[in-house]
Amino acid sequence: MKVPLLDLKPQYEQIREEIEPALLEICRSQAFILGPKVQECEAAVAAYCGAAHAVGVTSGSDALILALMAEGIGTGDEVITTPYTFFATVGAISRLGAKPVFVDIDPVTFNLDASKLEAAVTPRTKAIIPVHLYGQMADMDAVMAAAKAHGLIVIEDAAQAIGSEWKGRRAGSIGDYGCFSFFPSKNLGCFGDGGMVTMQDEAKAKKAVILRNHGSEPKYYHQLVGGNFRLDALQAAVVTIKLRHLDGWTAGRQANAERYRRLFASAGLEAAGQVVLPQAVANRHIYNQFVIRAKRRDDLLAHLRSRDVGVEIYYPVPLHLQECFRDLGHREGDFPESERAARETLALPIFPDLTDDMAEWVVESIADFYRG
Repeated sequence: MKVPLLDLKPQYEQIREEIEPALLEICRSQAFILGPKVQECEAAVAAYCGAAHAVGVTSGSDALILALMAEGIGTGDEVITTPYTFFATVGAISRLGAKPVFVDIDPVTFNLDASKLEAAVTPRTKAIIPVHLYGQMADMDAVMAAAKAHGLIVIEDAAQAIGSEWKGRRAGSIGDYGCFSFFPSKNLGCFGDGGMVTMQDEAKAKKAVILRNHGSEPKYYHQLVGGNFRLDALQAAVVTIKLRHLDGWTAGRQANAERYRRLFASAGLEAAGQVVLPQAVANRHIYNQFVIRAKRRDDLLAHLRSRDVGVEIYYPVPLHLQECFRDLGHREGDFPESERAARETLALPIFPDLTDDMAEWVVESIADFYRG
């Protein structure tokens, strides 16, 4: 049986009759940049996330850059984050000339270990970027307490976590900014690149709106140097329509996670210590990924691919060991939990349309590997 890591075609068939007329309407109007479709999307995402404001941007990567720019963070400043995340988190810090300062991850959630924040703060620290990895929020109580104690900005990297919750509050509603990605593979994905920045503060929202359009306000008058971070109407329309279905798709992912737990328990794989399944610590895990720890991970990866099971490693090299960040002076062993996660983790298919037969084949193939 062939089991893809992600298959978006069934999802598209569910919403095709909503999507295609909306895209045709925009094509006929020839109104592609910003405008009412983007405003409608911003309002819908803000409401869904429990934020007062949302600003549509070109990508999740640019969402992070825009939030940092809005706070004037740049050369000489430090930003605390995790080395176990997608490159964009740290790339945004570095592109603006600031220095990323890493703290290791919690081995259960794979999120930033907030107990290590205090030791990482210096007089140059300006912000913390907690990453809500794989669809589960970081410990935002501890993050916000550390930020308040030191007067720091908090930018939630919620690229994988729209709709996830920490004690009843949604990702993107707790920090000063929430940064979202609508890359097609995300739980809420558009048909290309797109992103969103959420915030509660009106002044921050107004500044972000100006910065996303080259710092122009009014048109052709520039008090700030911004960028071209404008979300286009086609992508906004797709996101708005998909958002109406998101909770149903999330429920499908959560059901798939529970089915995996039952199948792994029946196979005895976790009890035997061969795999460790993800734990839902926050009160709403949306399962952007279902990531296990596995003994002999690389051999298991090759075995599953030989069985036509789509799997992926997120992420094989933690960022403190990437060549482009060599000047930060880190070496192997500096962040042991991040390095261990990079060696042991494997993402299994979890998309909403995963069938019983597919999930059973995934777990059966893993069991066959360990039986030898």
